[in-house]
Amino acid sequence: MKELETFIASLGIGLSLGLIGAGGSILTIPVFVYILKKDPVSSSVYSMFVVGISSMAGSIQSIFNKLVDFKAVVTFGIPSVLGVFIARKTIFPVIPDELFSVGSFTLSKSMLLMLCLSSLMFLAARRMLKPAEKRDAIELRDAQVTLALLLRGLVVGMVTGLLGIGGGFLIVPALYLLVNLPVKKAIGTALLIIAINSLFGFLNSYTSMEIDWLLLIKFSMGAVVGIIIGTKLSRKIPGNYLKKTFGWVILSMSFYIVYKQFFL
Repeated sequence: MKELETFIASLGIGLSLGLIGAGGSILTIPVFVYILKKDPVSSSVYSMFVVGISSMAGSIQSIFNKLVDFKAVVTFGIPSVLGVFIARKTIFPVIPDELFSVGSFTLSKSMLLMLCLSSLMFLAARRMLKPAEKRDAIELRDAQVTLALLLRGLVVGMVTGLLGIGGGFLIVPALYLLVNLPVKKAIGTALLIIAINSLFGFLNSYTSMEIDWLLLIKFSMGAVVGIIIGTKLSRKIPGNYLKKTFGWVILSMSFYIVYKQFFL
């Protein structure tokens, strides 16, 4: 039964990435924590592999469909990789397993990671659900836009390194709002950036723990199947509908994580 649940969950993760260019790691970490009973720290590492592999499959499809802006990938991707490296090598190791205790309550490193994930999901959902203002197209070579992308790339990379998430819910809005890429092209571009960030983060983390490679391969295969299906379906669904759906999905999941952490 657990294998069936795991396959369905991995398929859903791939569908999420293929349809909206995000949500994969948002779903992956809770699945590993709540269904497969992995601790949040290990789950973050497993998530980077699954999201990295499935995003790479989706980005290849997007490249063939001409839905990837390579200038944005370079501008956003280079500082993202740097951010991943800084987070995994200098920040993550110094966070203590237990931060503080008040009575019977203890804020652990694992709980902090899950609450940070929930908070970021909530903020991203609010932004994606807010109606976008009409604006003229901005060329990527514009100095202000390029600087904004570099800084956001660094932040996304650090978020990926600390929480083990691809950061699609931060990348897609940045590409959509700053560069004015169409939603579907923003999704395709985000998938390639997510793949680079996640796989780089995994390669910098997996040696510090014991990896269940069979589980990872099975899970990743389900996610790849899902993302292939999702990418094809996304061409038939309006971009604005995908954007709103994305916002409601991550908003719901942010509340669910808080509920699981504090009430169960």
